[in-house]
Amino acid sequence: MHLGVPMEFAAALALMLLSQQPVTDGTWLAPVYSNEVTRPLDPPLHEQHYYADLALKLLIDDPLPAQYILIVDRNKNVQAIFTYWISPARQAHFIGASPVSTGKPGRFDYFTTPTGVFAHTLDNPDFRAEGTPNENGIRGYGSKGMRVFDFGWQTAERGWGRGGTSLLRLQLHATDPDLLESRLGTPQSKGCIRIPATLNMFLDHYGILDAEYDRALHEGRSLWILSNTRQPTAWSGRYLVVVDSDRTTRPAWALPTKAPIK
Repeated sequence: MHLGVPMEFAAALALMLLSQQPVTDGTWLAPVYSNEVTRPLDPPLHEQHYYADLALKLLIDDPLPAQYILIVDRNKNVQAIFTYWISPARQAHFIGASPVSTGKPGRFDYFTTPTGVFAHTLDNPDFRAEGTPNENGIRGYGSKGMRVFDFGWQTAERGWGRGGTSLLRLQLHATDPDLLESRLGTPQSKGCIRIPATLNMFLDHYGILDAEYDRALHEGRSLWILSNTRQPTAWSGRYLVVVDSDRTTRPAWALPTKAPIK
């Protein structure tokens, strides 16, 4: 007699069996992403290749050992982040995608999120959210303990007054889970990149951007920001790539799973 298996149990079983197999490359995190990161996007294969090619072209001068990378499309009609594993043969393998919120110019101190390649290094140490609300009741970095990935001061276009450029502290972080996370998929931030809390935890736990941090650990440094329960892989990366695809319409795959608040 055939017995039905709940989907949650089947997913957990698949991950357990996967974890018992020899891990030979970084693609093993793709099903983990699907299981652990909420509100994932499902870009078709040609879109996966499109963003992979953009990232690889921008990283052409880097020797690029096998590692994970992140690429963000700041275009207002996309607002998405993609995780890839770059193989030793310089082939990009899609791991997962999620909605984000980038800069929304139009008010004082609001920037357009800059494009380019940004390295995640110890020159600008990460920190963790305190989880306390501001004067407007907003937990800007999300719940207590969420990691704030810091990419340092970057030149960005001012979205107010006469325009021009100024320095922006570029960060990748979670946002208020009650009031702002539902708006991911639309421009909302002051210039930083807001991501889902579950993606924040995924990046943190598996050390997706922690190549420099892992190297410091191996050199004997003590880094309070890193959890004792994290499970970094052999392919921790260091690059955040931000692009603008110049799209004039929103592709169906980029639609948030929950209608954004205008």
